[in-house]
Amino acid sequence: MGLSRRTFSALAGTAALGLALGGSGAASCAYAAPSAPTGPSPAPPGADGRRHTIEFDRYSLLVDGSRLVVWSGELHPFRLPSPSLWRDVLQKMRAHGYNAVSIYVSWNYHSPAAGSYDFTGVRDLDLFLTMAAETGLYVILRPGPYINAEIDAGGYPGWLTATKGTARTSDPTYLSHVDEWFTQVDAIAARHQYTDGAGTILLYQIENEYNAYVDQPAGRDYMAHLYAKVRADGIDVPLFHNDNGRNGYWTPGSFDTGGEEGRWLYGFDGYPSPSQPAPDWGRFGIGGAKGGATASPDTPGFVPEFGGGWFDPWGGVEFGGKGYAESRRTRDAAYERRFYLTNLANGITLHNVYMTYGGTSWGWLPAPCVYTSYDYGAAIDEARQPTAKLVPMHQIGHLVQYVPDLAKLDRAADVTVTGLKAYHLANPDTGAQVYVLRNDGTKAVTSTVPGIDAPVTVPAKDARLLAASIQLGRRKVRYSNAQPMLALTAGRQEIAVLTGPTGDRTVTAIECEIQPTVAVLEGDATSTYADGLLRIEAELGGLTRVLVSGGGSATPLLLLLADDETSLRLWPHDTPSGSVLAYGPALVRTVTVTGVTVALTGDTVADAELEVWGPRGILEVTWNDNDLTTAATPSGSLRAAQPLPGVGAVGLPSLADGWRTKAENPEAALGFDDSAWKTADRTTSFSTTPVPAGQPVLFADDYGFHYGDVWYRGHFADATGAQSVSLAYSTGTQGLLLAWLDGQPLGRHRMPVPDKASVRQGSWTATAEFTVPQALRTSGAHVLSVLVRRMQHDMDGKSTDTHKAARGLTAVTFKGAAPKVSWRLQGEAASDPVRGPQNNGGLYGERNGWHLPEFDDGDWALGDLVNAEKRQGVTWYRRSFKLAVDAGIDASIGLILNDDVARAYRVQIFLNGWNMGQYINDVGPQHTFVLPNGILRTRGTNTLALAVISDGTTASGPAEVGLTLLGSAAGGVPVTTV
Repeated sequence: MGLSRRTFSALAGTAALGLALGGSGAASCAYAAPSAPTGPSPAPPGADGRRHTIEFDRYSLLVDGSRLVVWSGELHPFRLPSPSLWRDVLQKMRAHGYNAVSIYVSWNYHSPAAGSYDFTGVRDLDLFLTMAAETGLYVILRPGPYINAEIDAGGYPGWLTATKGTARTSDPTYLSHVDEWFTQVDAIAARHQYTDGAGTILLYQIENEYNAYVDQPAGRDYMAHLYAKVRADGIDVPLFHNDNGRNGYWTPGSFDTGGEEGRWLYGFDGYPSPSQPAPDWGRFGIGGAKGGATASPDTPGFVPEFGGGWFDPWGGVEFGGKGYAESRRTRDAAYERRFYLTNLANGITLHNVYMTYGGTSWGWLPAPCVYTSYDYGAAIDEARQPTAKLVPMHQIGHLVQYVPDLAKLDRAADVTVTGLKAYHLANPDTGAQVYVLRNDGTKAVTSTVPGIDAPVTVPAKDARLLAASIQLGRRKVRYSNAQPMLALTAGRQEIAVLTGPTGDRTVTAIECEIQPTVAVLEGDATSTYADGLLRIEAELGGLTRVLVSGGGSATPLLLLLADDETSLRLWPHDTPSGSVLAYGPALVRTVTVTGVTVALTGDTVADAELEVWGPRGILEVTWNDNDLTTAATPSGSLRAAQPLPGVGAVGLPSLADGWRTKAENPEAALGFDDSAWKTADRTTSFSTTPVPAGQPVLFADDYGFHYGDVWYRGHFADATGAQSVSLAYSTGTQGLLLAWLDGQPLGRHRMPVPDKASVRQGSWTATAEFTVPQALRTSGAHVLSVLVRRMQHDMDGKSTDTHKAARGLTAVTFKGAAPKVSWRLQGEAASDPVRGPQNNGGLYGERNGWHLPEFDDGDWALGDLVNAEKRQGVTWYRRSFKLAVDAGIDASIGLILNDDVARAYRVQIFLNGWNMGQYINDVGPQHTFVLPNGILRTRGTNTLALAVISDGTTASGPAEVGLTLLGSAAGGVPVTTV
């Protein structure tokens, strides 16, 4: 049923309690943007089998007629190649206040060859979407076709780089490939839409950061084609595009949607510098097409990507060589409060944090501009460990879900707050007043806010949200200088949580018709009552509890005042039986109410108290399937009699010895048999790189080699008079070339380490010139062997087909001679059916399975890691190790490589056959590589293989290889080996 305004007014006090409204499916058009009053947020989503409507107006999304503020985090399943761990991260996100997860689907990850698609194993999109629904998260699906995402070729499959047709236009050849991709991904997505109750997909993105051909038919027709295609595939949720900045591109009405109206959202992204004040990209900004949300005034403010960190390039110039720890420091919790609360003040009610979990660009997934780790400085780090950045996400996420006034705010009268930037907003339905206060200075500021009769302190480079005349339960809070976080009903009482920094003196004024009974159950708090107003003063530290009874309301209010760190241990969960609030553990993953029992699952790190508030009649509590002895408390909760135990010790073996080693690169030898290799016989290419006159196409992609290293062997009959040979080549960042003539090393060439000006450069070209040794300037048969580490394809962010720039050799010329050279080349073998196309390159050991755990290395020599020999080429090291992590412990383990930075070599790391990334010793900055559980067998035997490429200028082989514990918890999720 819908609520009349009279009924709503009577029930407005329950708005913050999360009570469910009846369905509003009577709307004749699911996307007609009707008017809707402020009311409780929708219940957490799931695959419930019922029809749902998804609407929007200028304030927010409307799900079944209820206003929804989307508080989403970005997670890429392809950057966590262990499906069991998807559930771990999803549960952490949901527990910490996120109500949605945004995911890219990378075309290259699912398509090893034209016409071939794989959605199984680590690429099981159907499984991920099912897990998201089971976790209670909406899904924002972003399947490209172009995604950028610092991924190889911006997500385009390798085979597309060698095809006809101009990408990201209405070119019919390109569109035929796109249609094939969408057909595959949409067949899965259509089964998981929230509109039909089969899943929780809420929104669908049809292109990403597309700023080319905006005013040309090639662009408009392209967008119209994508729109029509996904609709034809049965996708009926609202669609959108992510504008690359605030350009006003692709707003509603800017291209043909086949007559469909009210089903298209304008979105834009932003990654503002932490050194600058938070920008106003909405109602307080410049307005108009360049103002962010104001470019589309009839749709809600939508930021599909807002900076939750930033990526780091090879060499680490972005963060001074300090890596992602510095990204996390500069974009910390205070940064999030400043920038995200400013967005909320500006009417951004669809907010996605990129990234919330960055993960690992394993194998050959990374674009040229990034190294293996994609930690991003995110709130959940690459090792799945929570960071301090989760505090504001936890608080704001729960706030926008449990205090629905924030879904419908208008700009109110400007206020002046000395020393602070102040935003004043008001809810037109409830009269609630919201203030966002931002301190852009370097010192804490204490000031006063009109309407709030208590001073407020905002730390340097930080922000706070305060509210006045807001309902928390059935009671109205006239004002408070603490930030509201949530309000819910548990049992026979209501609970409201307000937060702030440790040591803050808070004042919370609650309207009461008559003098209430006040009991301070815990903490430093006092109360006074006068003129219908109860003032509770408290100093924040731990959890202060104040129970307010009577005062004109039959329902008691338990006021919980938590400092920021303590707020991170409060876990609200909605169940069909009613709301549950847990307090104490490091994480509460799931809550189920059955009869008189509340069953919780979660994690502990240290010993932790457990306290639970739940529906009426609750008598028993279980934790991770273990019965607990509990006692009732004056707070109306059940408290465990004994602390939950923390995590036990995790022992890790040494990797200092036990290695077997073998040198490879037989391809450099004169007599190597390359008859089965591809013949370089093409004369034309679809590449953006010109084919040199009189030479064959040598570009690796044209011969089906798209990932990792590629070998070339050039046969010629006479080297008489040859003084030198010049090898032109093209790679991504940090590309490398090694050359031999008749088995003798000629030398190496490597692309430079990027500086601040070139970190985004996706293609690097150079010509390496090597002297031909005098002894080899003879007639007769000769072989020029060249190994090129390609370092992946340009992302083509400007839509100029630069993902098709050549990789590998591009031209070869001799000085003093002009022999006719016949070329053959070899790259990666057939795509690994389990690990996918990005797992392997063209090294001899890879082509012959040396990286696989089942490979028999019994005839390899025992050897030390540190190699004193200066040898140009490839050397492999292998060993096994056993782990015996106790069941019930989620241990995140990494591999550390260290050495003297003067030693020039690089290592490809294989764990149990999975290519976990690349280490470049003299470039860095990455030294620690996360080994995800599922690929890593935490209770069993593992095989580690290291393929070391040395350029011959220094001795090679890592001096230190070891395991490190990156975090552990008692709990976790069940993990299946992949």
